[in-house]
Amino acid sequence: MFKVNCLNKISAVGMANLTDNYTVVENFDEADVVLVRSAAMHEMQFPASLKAIARAGAGVNNIPLDRCADENIVVFNTPGANANAVKELAIAAMLLASRDIVGGINWVQTVKEDENIAKLVEKGKSQFAGTEIKGKTLGIIGMGAIGGPLANAVIGLGMKVVGFDPFLSEAAKAALDPAVEIVNTRDEIYVKSDFITVHTPLIEDPDPEKNTKKMINAEKIAMMKDGVVIMNLARGELVDDDAIAKALADGKVRKYMTDFPNPKTANMPGAIATPHLGASTEEAEDNCAVMAVKQLMDYVENGNIVNSVNYPRVDLGAKTGTRIAVRYEADKVADMVTAVNGVGLVINAVKDGKRGNVGYCLVDAKEATDAAVAAIKAIEGVRTVAVM
Repeated sequence: MFKVNCLNKISAVGMANLTDNYTVVENFDEADVVLVRSAAMHEMQFPASLKAIARAGAGVNNIPLDRCADENIVVFNTPGANANAVKELAIAAMLLASRDIVGGINWVQTVKEDENIAKLVEKGKSQFAGTEIKGKTLGIIGMGAIGGPLANAVIGLGMKVVGFDPFLSEAAKAALDPAVEIVNTRDEIYVKSDFITVHTPLIEDPDPEKNTKKMINAEKIAMMKDGVVIMNLARGELVDDDAIAKALADGKVRKYMTDFPNPKTANMPGAIATPHLGASTEEAEDNCAVMAVKQLMDYVENGNIVNSVNYPRVDLGAKTGTRIAVRYEADKVADMVTAVNGVGLVINAVKDGKRGNVGYCLVDAKEATDAAVAAIKAIEGVRTVAVM
């Protein structure tokens, strides 16, 4: 029986996937696996029983990934499960920014009690006139599960699209509308676009080509077209708030749409701040929960790791016999496959992976004798050995 703890409310649609082998517990210290959305875990002490954490969403800034790896805890996320929700909000953000819909709604509330409201509306509507998105260029930084479908969707709305993603796979590129232009640098996005949207993780790196923290800053804004609209539905820290405030005041940036309000952006003239609505749809919450639960179950039952953010991907499919999972330090074991082949097991299948200094190997064997398991544990650098 595996004990599951939920640090946040998790969709019942996802929880319904748990079988009779699982029980939900209120006490975190009893948990074998944990489901989480936004709860901050950096200051938490993890029980020795904890095997895995699944974030029902894509971002994992609330989880101490390195410490989890050190404590042999696999951390999963659910990339793509909420992609359509964020894509649709990005389309809404462009419309909110190009047409002063928010200003118009707020103004109507100021005259709603006036019996001449119909006449007032006809006189006052010109102050909220906007522009159309058709024919404009959308620059997308990050062409993954959100950026790619977004590009295809706005092509259908008559927009032009330029995209940048140094990690764009051939499969993802093939799925794009042929009209989407892929460029080689972020700077090309800044120069060419009427609207700019960012869909990248937060990465702090001394290499400016890899760093994404405050990647939209005063220097980059200066490259942009006058009247550009900037949209940030990914991470608040991707944009320099002070630079955006000045650019809005100067008229360089027409509107800034952010899904991450803070004391600056919530009070910033020209900014439209929404309360982290990107993945807040019933469908996205259900999709994320289902994916998170299934990944946890596959890990504790079969040892498979898919969509982990601190362990390598290693997947041998459903367990049919005896499966051995080995967690080891990659810098101390050059070839774990050769090592496990030398301990006297009759091996049917084996798969190994490394991520940084985290090594993980799955072995399907005819049987796991005590002697063979002891021999694996004796290999220098091996951290844990689990027989399933």
